[in-house]
Amino acid sequence: MTQSHAPHNVPAALPFWVSLTLVPIAWTGAVAGGWTLALLPLYAWVAFSVLDQLLGLDLRNPNVATPKDALFWHRLITLIWPFVQVFTTFSLLAYATFSDHLSSLEKVCLFLGVGLMNGTIGLVYAHELIHKPSRFERFLGDLLLGMVLYGHYRSEHLLVHHKYVGTPRDPVTARFREHFWRFYPRVLYQSLVSSFLAERALLARKGRPYWHLSNPFWRYVGLALSCLSLAFAIGGIAGLALFMTSAGFAIFQLELVNYIEHYGLTRRYLGDGRYEPQKLHHSWNSAHATTSALLINVTRHSDHHASPTRPYPLLQTPNENAAPHLPYGYAIMTTMALVPPLWMRRMNPLVKAWRQRFYPDITDWTAYDKGKKPSPR
Repeated sequence: MTQSHAPHNVPAALPFWVSLTLVPIAWTGAVAGGWTLALLPLYAWVAFSVLDQLLGLDLRNPNVATPKDALFWHRLITLIWPFVQVFTTFSLLAYATFSDHLSSLEKVCLFLGVGLMNGTIGLVYAHELIHKPSRFERFLGDLLLGMVLYGHYRSEHLLVHHKYVGTPRDPVTARFREHFWRFYPRVLYQSLVSSFLAERALLARKGRPYWHLSNPFWRYVGLALSCLSLAFAIGGIAGLALFMTSAGFAIFQLELVNYIEHYGLTRRYLGDGRYEPQKLHHSWNSAHATTSALLINVTRHSDHHASPTRPYPLLQTPNENAAPHLPYGYAIMTTMALVPPLWMRRMNPLVKAWRQRFYPDITDWTAYDKGKKPSPR
């Protein structure tokens, strides 16, 4: 990796503000309709993938000792976006339900685009915010999650995923040879159950029942119901249906990303229910410059797991000798995941090479691949 640098000024933060460019593109589709509704996915998926190939990798690692006040402009975009998303989503909902120039199909396509924006940008920002010590920032993260009816993600991510990644107890770790269309329904169910059980156990340790008002699931449900109620107040049944369409597609985007970030990477079983500590090589990384800017460095995933509270502009790109790297940016990789034969043909050899490199002594991976506890070695 190249020499450290300090991301302390506006030019350094500016690439991460590219998320705001999705808003006028969404409005262009709403106003013009027709083929312009394709602009948002073409921009977010195709254009950024092309730029990834043209601009290459960003292997610079920032100075982790950079003071917090030097990251003001980086932090500001994460504070602004929740308000931008709330206004954009519900104003587009009002516009779509009260205007008569869009067909029903065009309205659905428009809110699939809103779901793409709220999933690709909103949920990545929510991920950053729920890791913050500030109660206000955590609430903004909850708000973004509530807008896609996925509030329990906070509990699942903080209490389950970060603790059990790479083990059978983590629903989000995609198993080797588990294609996305099998992973997706499994993770929807298991993440909800595991997050609730984790919060129930946390309350039990405090001597409280699971229905205690301190259970964050009350907040998750309250925010979701508030968003649904507002959608209904704005557009009736049609508004509610469009809002739920955007929420469903945002969740789909999130779980696609979850799928590619840990596919086939498992921690060694030590016996007695214990697994080895998390290491850098238990996450896939991507150093593609433009996608990393759009997704505020969630692509530097190994370092995020190593230092969950580290601000996104200070996350490190690990050397390829220390952690595996995806062959392409997130947009291309998530698209490949939708076509299991294509995904398996590209990724399975990489997982096998990873196993040979980091665990050459393990010859039988059958139990790992089935999500079961293997015999300790």
